[in-house]
Amino acid sequence: MSDAENKYQSEEAEGQRTPWGHIIRGMWRSPLGLLGVSITTVSITLMVVGLVIDMLGLVENPYAAIATYLVLPGGMITGLLLIPVAAYLRRREFHKHGISREHLKINLSDHKHRRFVIALIVLTVVNFAILAIVGYEGYHFTESPYFCGVVCHDVMAPEYTAYQRSPHSKVKCVECHIGPGAEWFVQAKISGLRQVAAVMTGTFSRPIPAPVSHLRPARDTCEQCHWPEKFHGKKVKSFTHFTNEDQVNPEVVEIALHIGGRNRHSGAFEGIHWHVSKDVEVRYLAADDKRTQIARVKVKRPDGSEEEFVKSDIEVPAEREGMWRTMDCIDCHNRPTHVYDMPEDRVDFGLLSDKINPAIPGIREDSLAVLTKEYASRDEAEAMMADELRALQTQRSEEQVVKYGEDINKAAAYLLEAYLGNIWPKMNVTWGTYKGHLGHQDADDGYGCWRCHDEEHQSESGKTITQDCSLCHDEPK
Repeated sequence: MSDAENKYQSEEAEGQRTPWGHIIRGMWRSPLGLLGVSITTVSITLMVVGLVIDMLGLVENPYAAIATYLVLPGGMITGLLLIPVAAYLRRREFHKHGISREHLKINLSDHKHRRFVIALIVLTVVNFAILAIVGYEGYHFTESPYFCGVVCHDVMAPEYTAYQRSPHSKVKCVECHIGPGAEWFVQAKISGLRQVAAVMTGTFSRPIPAPVSHLRPARDTCEQCHWPEKFHGKKVKSFTHFTNEDQVNPEVVEIALHIGGRNRHSGAFEGIHWHVSKDVEVRYLAADDKRTQIARVKVKRPDGSEEEFVKSDIEVPAEREGMWRTMDCIDCHNRPTHVYDMPEDRVDFGLLSDKINPAIPGIREDSLAVLTKEYASRDEAEAMMADELRALQTQRSEEQVVKYGEDINKAAAYLLEAYLGNIWPKMNVTWGTYKGHLGHQDADDGYGCWRCHDEEHQSESGKTITQDCSLCHDEPK
């Protein structure tokens, strides 16, 4: 007689058991069953503990949340699946050795069966309730800006830092990057798997490219809050700049932007936001991914007429010939949330706010020098920036350093904060990496309004897309 048969006959000698008794006992007598019970028990316990800790805010750690909401539920489900598999395999072993077992029966007239069914229902409800709560909290966790920005810390640190100081810092990432509805949610999660794989293998882009081509149309996202039909009138914007020669008296330029939208009197669309009027369609064909080289522009006006403007000296690669894009908010506001500063702006703001003492001779020039210096890492910048600024000031005058020593330290701290808020050498993010298409400050690099408004895009009738400044702004009155 085989060892297995002896084993099972010895079990018979212990007393008669029902088929259900054999299955339940099998959970503890087979390694696979024991593994399933152990994984399920440990996972449920840790999930409940992790859920309580997270809801009470006792631990602020994204990886703890990942374990609670993503890893442990998977462990629980795996354990629950292993238990019936172990029971099935144990029953197959009975048949393999010719040991007959009764078929499973549920007899509700039997109080033991009733207790078993009730216990099974209760445990099933408890398991599903725990999974539902954890799944619900896990869904919200994966939709949170904290998850987007902190879990993949090294990769998303630049974008998350810029987001936190932006006007949209109270808007969740998913509201713009995904928007409402199941279709885009599923697309985003599938795309997210590819991105997770890229992070794990280190094959992601450095710097992270702007995902304009993959974003949902702005009418489905931006226009949930911003309505072109409601824009109207003008907005006065001030630009304040200092020079190295005059650190005390800034040059202030004020312009009145024609925000536009629907004219409340005439009902017609006008001004800057004419481009996104629901009665107008502007489409363009760009020769490059950054959309700095616009080869053709098609305009469909409210009366139904269409016109195409072509810039003949821009050659469109064959693979981009059919990649026409309908213009929306993101084509001008391409950095609406992840806004990066330029060094001159940070230094000028420091002078204006007295975070940098304008009375220190040469402080603007020296501040720009240390701020734009190439440091090997953020740690190196943190260690060296204050010494660099003092060294430059010492070259001007040692007496000056003694006189303004405290102010120089204060300026260095401010400059370091500006640097750490905008530069990530590890991700190849430096000054000017992410430029904006809003306005024409970076027109020399192909950014902004003059991509199209250059008097060089011409239609068959000889009309051009005008560069008339008064279309977009004039002097405040």
